[in-house]
Amino acid sequence: MALIKSISGIRGTIGGKADEALTPIDIVKYSAAFGSWVVEKTKNPKIVIGRDARISGKIVSTLVVNTLQSLGIQVIDLGLSTTPTVEMAVKMEGAGGGIIITASHNPREWNALKLLNNEGEFISGTDGEQVLAKGNNADFIFADVTKLGTVISNDSYQEKHVDAILRHPLVDKAAIEKKNFSVVVDGINSTGATFVPYLLEKLGVTRIEVINAEVNGKFNHNPEPLPENLNEISNSVVKRKADLGIVVDPDVDRLCFVCEDGSMFGEEYSLVAIADYILSNNKGNTVSNMSSTRALKDITIKHGGEYFASAVGEVNVVKKMKEVNAVIGGEGNGGIIVPELHYGRDALIGIALFMTHLAKFGKPVSDLRRTYPDYYMSKNKIELNKEIDIQKIFAGIKEKYKNQPINTEDGLKIDFDSEWVHLRTSNTEPIIRIYAESTSENTANNIAKKLMMDISELMRG
Repeated sequence: MALIKSISGIRGTIGGKADEALTPIDIVKYSAAFGSWVVEKTKNPKIVIGRDARISGKIVSTLVVNTLQSLGIQVIDLGLSTTPTVEMAVKMEGAGGGIIITASHNPREWNALKLLNNEGEFISGTDGEQVLAKGNNADFIFADVTKLGTVISNDSYQEKHVDAILRHPLVDKAAIEKKNFSVVVDGINSTGATFVPYLLEKLGVTRIEVINAEVNGKFNHNPEPLPENLNEISNSVVKRKADLGIVVDPDVDRLCFVCEDGSMFGEEYSLVAIADYILSNNKGNTVSNMSSTRALKDITIKHGGEYFASAVGEVNVVKKMKEVNAVIGGEGNGGIIVPELHYGRDALIGIALFMTHLAKFGKPVSDLRRTYPDYYMSKNKIELNKEIDIQKIFAGIKEKYKNQPINTEDGLKIDFDSEWVHLRTSNTEPIIRIYAESTSENTANNIAKKLMMDISELMRG
């Protein structure tokens, strides 16, 4: 059982003991803490909530709603929704904050409370610490019976979200419709199975096949959209002679594509391709986190812009984007942030922009992929236990590679001649992530393996 409390929210496995997993006690405690914080911070007793289709989603949602009501807060409940949809609804509703009930790419035994401020953006590290302190100290007071909050169910935001996407000046419905694309969608048994086809239909796509379409939260495969988990859609694209495969995670904030030949476009290149299209129409700067591919920097320079790197985490990317007035940003895990729509990772706007780009490119997806620089990334992780001293591990790695350029802004990023490796602890899982990139696949894998061996030796020591 696991419970992780961080600026990314309150995330854990369902079942077990309080404070050791995401139990009803923990859900109530941190919902109350966040609700109290919202009211104190904004003087606005209104919160938007929504959830993905996880098995535990309805139970968690009921606990959250009842807790917020007990604080005297008005709840706008979107029901089954997506992370970016809830983010947009917070702003549209003029709410004081939002809670998205989803554990994103984690397996079905996980769930989480992802916390939004009144801008519909993830709360900052400082704000997150205040919420955690309130929860740990039970620093909240429930309303008396005459001042309980109300609940309003609102299922209109799928339409509102998609309508806003269609109004984006770089989304060209006519170009997409003219191409008569055949598309396979992996809905991963969550809300992407309804939201993505709805968007495609509104874009004029009529040939749509959805796999894992039953919205029951019983994910048919590991829900993280990595190549090793996508054999089914790869085979479906080839079998159906489709033009494109579209994959999202359970809360629809990550995006990757499958080429017409069944090969992976590469989740790192979702942002690269969309940035290429945006920058060709709207010159400006870009941002991604320091675990993302160098290809975005290459594309940005090609278009005359400047590239900036942030620490990992959506809140950090958004902060940097605002600082440098970036026209596009995101993360290499397929997270696309288009500030003209909203400051949040949004697979739906990513799909609309990518398909416009593809329609105007006029050739197969695999040909589009070949127009971008070839970098190979090796993504790995090492599981941690409570006894491991992470700072000691990182200090040992830093000492061993002290002759190389090292960035310590977010974990350790070590630069070599034409490669890099980034080590950092996850905000959402008890693991160390090890990402390495090179122009050679073997080199990237070997660098990652070498660092994993170094870490294992230090852990044993």
